[in-house]
Amino acid sequence: MSEQIICKGVTLGYEDGAVAENINFKVNKGDYLFVLGENGSGKSTLVKTLLGLTPVLKGEISGSVSGKEIGYLPQQTVVQRDFPASVWEIVISGCLSKCGLRPFYNAQEKNLARTAMEKLGITDLQKRCYRDLSGGQQQRVLLARALCATGSILLLDEPVTGLDPLAAEEMYNIIDKLNKNGITVIMISHDTEAAVKYASHVLHLGDNIFFGTREEYIASETGRRFLNIKGGDADV
Repeated sequence: MSEQIICKGVTLGYEDGAVAENINFKVNKGDYLFVLGENGSGKSTLVKTLLGLTPVLKGEISGSVSGKEIGYLPQQTVVQRDFPASVWEIVISGCLSKCGLRPFYNAQEKNLARTAMEKLGITDLQKRCYRDLSGGQQQRVLLARALCATGSILLLDEPVTGLDPLAAEEMYNIIDKLNKNGITVIMISHDTEAAVKYASHVLHLGDNIFFGTREEYIASETGRRFLNIKGGDADV
């Protein structure tokens, strides 16, 4: 089993102090990890740390995948939603890190972008302006861009925030399909119900940090408290 990310005794935070301490978890190839927790529990700091943007204060992050090899889908801002570029330009920009000093995309990178758009069902949108798309379509475009950056692991930060229920369900289904086709997924979320439905593993940050399988989370005190399940019963 390929261990892509291993966190041992990690303390997250900045120069002015720790945000979360003694975090231990691992992500194997093909896992679908939901990272849950209330605001201020360290989810955003964990994202920055996994991407290599913020150093760990204590402990160690290791494994076969570095921050540069992670396809990242950040939370959208109002400014990003109004970005005046074509769908094709945004998707293929996910290949920028592969270009090095080349001022152009090669045939392999263009093929990668086309394949990512096919997987996300947005090929017919490639000439459309990004800012003219619906919220659900925009998220598909950004997910295709993240796929261009990686062949192995996606880090998704609240990818259904702001979407209507139908678009959110479609997004979850797309991500689930990508995972079933071999892409490792780490999803930052507040959606405990989605975690129970889709996750293989759950990391819950807070006063009592939990890491384990979805089934273990449902049966745990933390899981029962946040899922409002008496006795730990749920559909799994």
